[in-house]
Amino acid sequence: FLLKNLSSVFLPVVISVMLSFILLPIIKKLNSKLHFPWIFSSILVLILFMFAFLGLSSLLIKSLTTIISEYPKYEKKFMSIYQIIAENFHLEFDESKSFIENVWKFLKVQEFVQNMAVFLSSGMVTFGKNLFTICLLCIFLLIEMRLTKQKIYSAFDNDEEKVNKISHQVAHDTVNYISIKFFISLCTGLLVFLVTWILKMDFNIVWAFLAFIMNFIPIFGSIISVAVTTLFAILQFYPSIGKPIFVLIFMICVNFGLGNILEPRIEGKNLGLSPFVILVCLSLWGYIWGFLGMILAVPMTVIIKIICENTDYLKSIGILLGNGSDINSK
Repeated sequence: FLLKNLSSVFLPVVISVMLSFILLPIIKKLNSKLHFPWIFSSILVLILFMFAFLGLSSLLIKSLTTIISEYPKYEKKFMSIYQIIAENFHLEFDESKSFIENVWKFLKVQEFVQNMAVFLSSGMVTFGKNLFTICLLCIFLLIEMRLTKQKIYSAFDNDEEKVNKISHQVAHDTVNYISIKFFISLCTGLLVFLVTWILKMDFNIVWAFLAFIMNFIPIFGSIISVAVTTLFAILQFYPSIGKPIFVLIFMICVNFGLGNILEPRIEGKNLGLSPFVILVCLSLWGYIWGFLGMILAVPMTVIIKIICENTDYLKSIGILLGNGSDINSK
């Protein structure tokens, strides 16, 4: 209840912690190998990350703007497809009206557009505020991380070894998961971009970014990415079905190959989470924090599992969250 209702407070904190885990190894290398001061390394790495993020965001916004500007190009295809659907499902259809006018009332497009406009106008302000908050939290957290071990030793004299083990495992497994997921998602996005570019699909940057970001959501993310990209391929190449079928088969093979064959090999014994638990956590964190909650679901659950496994009275919960690999090995 608190996590959901205070999401504007908790979410920036959690994102800044996760981001700090990702950037920490780079800062350590700059500090140890190149002898950069810790504070300077922290600021430099965060600034470079933000420039990359803003550059990618501007590229995506430009692509989305292009989609809107090129809508008239797809008007006739929308009308042809909608006519077939209307005839089969006995819906209202008027050839003298545009596609938007035909579906305006039936699908409540007007309400959707109004709600979307309100969401985007308020969302941009909220996004800017949250981005500033995350950067601020992240920079101070990274600066303080050089003293983390000393703080743990001083704060937990009796359980120093256990706390140090938990914190090290949390940091290691979180960085490991996010790094591997980022690499696999990047490869997926690049392959999707390459194939859509070869097939001359419009807006290939959008489909590549969609494949990249949705790959962070286990199971459902890849399904949504494949479905949306294939539907647009059908729309663009209609009435031809050869290229859409190729796009569908290729994306299924890429997602299956990278996600189910390559990723487990790189991770080794992986995160040890039960598939059922992953699905439940996707639903739970998605309900609490929406789309970002689904992206954060797995690393958050991994952290909870590690803490439970290393706490005596919570060890049974840690075992239930796992996939049984520890039990089988015993």
